[in-house]
Amino acid sequence: MGYDRCMEEFDYLGEGEVYLDGACQSLRPRCVIEAVKDYYTKHNSCGERVKYKWGIVTDEKVEETRETVLKYLGFKAKKYTVSFTLNTTYGINLLLSQINPSKFQKIVTSEIEHNSPFLATMAFSKRTGLPREVLKREDDGSIDEGSCDFSGAIVVVNCASNFDGRKLVNLKSLTKTVHKAGGIIIIDAAQAMAHSAEVLSGIEVDAVCFSAHKLYAPSLGVIVWRDELVDYLEPWWLGGGMVDDVQKDSFLLSAEGKEHRYTRFESGLQAWGEIVGLGAALKWLMRVPKSDWKSFEKNYKELYEFLAESPKVHMVNLEANPTMSFYVEGMDSHLLGTALSRENIMARTGYFCAHYYLDHVLGLPPLVRFSLGLHNRESDIEKVKKVMEKIIR
Repeated sequence: MGYDRCMEEFDYLGEGEVYLDGACQSLRPRCVIEAVKDYYTKHNSCGERVKYKWGIVTDEKVEETRETVLKYLGFKAKKYTVSFTLNTTYGINLLLSQINPSKFQKIVTSEIEHNSPFLATMAFSKRTGLPREVLKREDDGSIDEGSCDFSGAIVVVNCASNFDGRKLVNLKSLTKTVHKAGGIIIIDAAQAMAHSAEVLSGIEVDAVCFSAHKLYAPSLGVIVWRDELVDYLEPWWLGGGMVDDVQKDSFLLSAEGKEHRYTRFESGLQAWGEIVGLGAALKWLMRVPKSDWKSFEKNYKELYEFLAESPKVHMVNLEANPTMSFYVEGMDSHLLGTALSRENIMARTGYFCAHYYLDHVLGLPPLVRFSLGLHNRESDIEKVKKVMEKIIR
């Protein structure tokens, strides 16, 4: 699959349309769209419930997606389970709502979090009475492991930020520190999965939550969790598909055995078509050749350098990343976003659900965010530079 083939997957983009909001939701390759279409037209069925042919096909594809998620992350199937949800926010809240607080002493997050973990940890602390700590993140994205006593801590942090892409570069050592202190670590990987999933590879965190719609797949949430986490959970969100038997006042969870442990977080019918689409997206991503990744890197670095060298542009990023945020001196970011839209350039403006850090810690005005993807062409970068240069002048 050469660069031209990669671009063919996004041939529905109109001439001159530039999409720069992949951090919110990425565009979908045609192969993903076709996979979802095939589900609805060739084997539309209730997964894990029926014995007829369509259902068997759905079951096989859903199981294949679970296996592909683990392969993509470099996690071992004998240690981890994949459960499907709505999105990252839902997954984090669902996890925290089922954790037994009596087994822990505090909950910890960091200052650069998306509102998903930031608000969820706040709510958990208020609900359980456990203290909450908000840790500083260094410029390189790391957390000073000596800045907190992680004894009995539930740590909920991102491994890549949604406004400048900085990574949790010491995730491996942080995970060891948290586990040594008797804590657990839950990772918001929503912004890492598409372009920097390697930051998680082989690191035995307790759970990873992410949104499929940020990695070229349909709208869907995923929780990848270490099987040992089940010892800390108290299931209360229950429904169809989660039990093997029900008596008048009792039930037997399917999740008691490893084979169906994923049902712990899968109540009711799942989004089978979207799950199939996620499998197709991951397979496509793993086939993208190095030359295309190099073209992608060239594009975002070129745009970053252009912005960083513009005297009126104030960057949040300290280094090039596919996700970059900035404001232009003397210009309202929302108006700038509107001006870009008139030129068919689609970008996000505001605080990107990171209000605490961007507004109250850094004291920044609303920002513009460019977040690139594999669909972006060299001509896109040239157009954005030309339009931005005109606006800035």
